Amino acid sequence: MLLRAGLPHLRRRAAALPRSLAPRRLSSEPPPGAEWTDTVDYLDETGEVLSSAPGARPAVPGAEPTILSGSSAHPLPRPAAAARLAALALRLRSGPSLSAALSALPSPPDPALLLLAANSLPASDPVPLLSLVAWARSQPWFVPSDNLSSLVAARLLPSTHSSDILSLFDDALAHPDPATLPKTLNAVVSALATHGLLEPAFYCFKRLRDAGFRGLGTPTYNALLSLLLTRGLAFKAFEVLDEMSVCGCALDKGTYELAVPALARAGRIDASRKLFDEMRQRDGVGPASPAVYSTMVDVLAKSGRLDAAMGMYREMVAVGHRVSTAVSTAMVEGLVKAGKLDAGMELWEEMRRGGLRPSFGLYTMVVEANARSGRLDVAAKLFGDMEKSGFFPTPATYACLVEMHASAGQVDIAMRMYHSMANAGTRPGLSTFTALLTMLANKRLLDLAAKVLLEMKASGFPIEVTASDLLMIYIKDGSTELALKWLRFMGSAGIRTNNFIIRQLFESCMRMGLYDSARPLLETYVGAAAKVDMILYTSILAHLVRCQDEDSERAIMNILSVSRHKAHDFMCGLFTGPEQRKKPMLSFVREFFQGIDYENEESAARYFVNVLLNYLVLMGQMNRARCVWKVAYENKLFPKAIVFDQHIAWSLDIRNLSVGAALIATVHTLHRFRKRMLYYGVVPRRIKLVTGPTLKMVVAQVLASLESPFEVSKVVLRAPGDLVLEWFKKPIVQQFLLNEIPSKSDVLMHKLNVMFPSSAPEVRSLSLPRSLGMPR
Repeated sequence: MLLRAGLPHLRRRAAALPRSLAPRRLSSEPPPGAEWTDTVDYLDETGEVLSSAPGARPAVPGAEPTILSGSSAHPLPRPAAAARLAALALRLRSGPSLSAALSALPSPPDPALLLLAANSLPASDPVPLLSLVAWARSQPWFVPSDNLSSLVAARLLPSTHSSDILSLFDDALAHPDPATLPKTLNAVVSALATHGLLEPAFYCFKRLRDAGFRGLGTPTYNALLSLLLTRGLAFKAFEVLDEMSVCGCALDKGTYELAVPALARAGRIDASRKLFDEMRQRDGVGPASPAVYSTMVDVLAKSGRLDAAMGMYREMVAVGHRVSTAVSTAMVEGLVKAGKLDAGMELWEEMRRGGLRPSFGLYTMVVEANARSGRLDVAAKLFGDMEKSGFFPTPATYACLVEMHASAGQVDIAMRMYHSMANAGTRPGLSTFTALLTMLANKRLLDLAAKVLLEMKASGFPIEVTASDLLMIYIKDGSTELALKWLRFMGSAGIRTNNFIIRQLFESCMRMGLYDSARPLLETYVGAAAKVDMILYTSILAHLVRCQDEDSERAIMNILSVSRHKAHDFMCGLFTGPEQRKKPMLSFVREFFQGIDYENEESAARYFVNVLLNYLVLMGQMNRARCVWKVAYENKLFPKAIVFDQHIAWSLDIRNLSVGAALIATVHTLHRFRKRMLYYGVVPRRIKLVTGPTLKMVVAQVLASLESPFEVSKVVLRAPGDLVLEWFKKPIVQQFLLNEIPSKSDVLMHKLNVMFPSSAPEVRSLSLPRSLGMPR
């Protein structure tokens, strides 16, 4: 027999039954305080109504007899009542029909029965559960239950029922005491975070934090931390971690596994180490996982805290974790980059003994580190092991080995590595070519350097600067012949160099006496619109002063004419007569010195005067030399050379002059002293000639031949003024100062020949340059 309660629409189909078949009461009297409110229909197995009778009322399942079994009344068990609720929810699912069927129940379910029915519903379909809970919430007897709400939150999928979950969260937070619903709030936040809904999850977390809720559990925090770290929001994760600390929530192993690596990667190394130490000391947490150890070792090594990293590495091994290749790589890299190559190589060997296969990056770094530290044998061995392991070396590795062997001067190995690099299809870089060519240049392997330079050009690199650098190497090394040969190769290959290097090579040729090679260089220099300055012209003139054979003199004179400098025209004018100059010597010299830019060429003009006076003295042109000195002094090229200190002391400072300039300055200045003494009657107490240690003996010998009163001290020739006055009155001195002594028989010229033995003045006087060969 089946019992149906609250189905009045079937009553009209029921027929009157005999009294013997009328339903019997479940009890003789109704329970106190209860009232019969409905009709009970008794059905057969086919669903036909057997009889109907009033008497249905709300009853408590499991407490009151609500069902007949034969002739005995039995209470409806709570599991059966819960199963009937679940059956109604599963059959009708949702809508008014379900609400009507639930409202027609003979007794309203209490919260515990409702929870039991909800638990029996399948977790795969949340619609019946939502409908059942929605009906219960509309009933006056409903009391919010944390267990029921948390069950609903756990059963709902956030991807499809996020609005229902957020509505559940809002209802729980709107409760007068949200602290009574901790399971619900935890379930909502955990479900949202677990299913990757970042914004709703963090929004709920912030609302709970602002409301002062302190009931979130460690699993919920872990889910939220995991989501934030997965999305790369480490700073938000640290905010959640700080909230855990404020709320006093205990950290479990999962929290440590999440927080320690995150803090380390974010650069908060001290905080991560503190949390790691706390994890080790915490009972029940156990040792850290290999991932945590690996992260700590990697971060500590890369941050330069090698001692702490090595300690963590040893602890990881001691705990029993297998060290991964990445961890060993991080340690070796940290030690090598910190300059601790020996320690890094020890760890490398330990890594190899442990059966770990080094990565490509680690091989590359160790090979390059050994090469740069000068351990070329070790680097070559590791390079071979790297190739045997199947790793294809990078261009940087090839370049490092080539450059380091080239820097060490190991030509054979460097060239072999270079050819291996080319055969492997790797294109050498600019630095590789440069290092290789520099080595070949230093080893003076010019032909091989030319071959490599052309290969560099074929690789698409500009070679003008590199070729010029190699030319400069030969010049600085004093290999002028090789430099000229290299310059010829550059010309044949169509490679141009700059004027600075042409000038350097020209000066090198002049120093080596290669005048025939020097002249084309100067012609090239001038032809490239480069200006020969006064310093360069004076240096050529200095070579002429030091020259000892006539052929070289002519070659240097030709070089001087090629320079096209205005000083050369001045030199030509000095050796011509007044008819060709069409002006007096002094005016001619003054005109030349007025055209000098003293702001930019003062030191160059001073150098020119020194060398020119050397040349004029050697040529026996004393009057011309005195004119040059006089005009140079007038233009303040030697402003502190002559000092008149009233009647106390007159002095001449020739310490910074050349030999010829010192002699001319001495003669000219003594002549001035003589005129001032004899014409104006001014006699100083003493006269000094400040010569310095270099020119002291030269000037002293000249004056000693004239029986001068000057006494020689360390760096000064000095004499009393009255003795000098008497000396000035001697005829030989007058002739000396006026330069009236014939050049071939005079004592002065004899002394000059002694001081300048390279060539006699009378020979030089006949050796005029071609440009000067005009009638006097």
